[in-house]
Amino acid sequence: MRILRAGDHKRMPWKNGGGETVEIAVSPEDAGLAGFDWRVSMATVATDGPFSIFPGIDRTLAILNGNGMTLDIEGWAPALLTTASDPLAFPADIPVGARLEDGAITDLNVMTRRAALVHTLMRLEIDGGRTLPLTSSTCLLLCHRGALSFAQGGETGALASGDALLITDAGEIELKIDGEATCYLASIDAG
Repeated sequence: MRILRAGDHKRMPWKNGGGETVEIAVSPEDAGLAGFDWRVSMATVATDGPFSIFPGIDRTLAILNGNGMTLDIEGWAPALLTTASDPLAFPADIPVGARLEDGAITDLNVMTRRAALVHTLMRLEIDGGRTLPLTSSTCLLLCHRGALSFAQGGETGALASGDALLITDAGEIELKIDGEATCYLASIDAG
């Protein structure tokens, strides 16, 4: 288990140059935008426009802040995403356009290489103590709002807003968490 502090997240330009992304974690470490196996990042979208194309990649998107945006995904009906929406999974290698509803948004983006990996992303509302069963080989728990403490196998720690907990080679474990927070759990497995 490794805590990834918000202040240490890597900032970099979007692949298409249209904005900035904040990379929370990537595998392999220090992989570029063309060579990652998986990647978890946040981005502020301030204008309407196209998404970057990532050949052979699947992505899931959730809205963290703002009034939402509509995604025009080639071959799909338009999809309105808000902070209340479930995360949306779609291919990252087809044209996607974004239209903001009312002002800038911040999104959370999970991407995996389709030939090797699969992923899920879910929002968790934490209010008090609970046990979180983790069954994926790699899990990343992002504390979006609030704060929480965690314990697993003698290891303990705390996450503040923007911090993440990365667990690799997890197998099947139970993570005890406590606090008041809105979190997102990305789970990544071999495909």
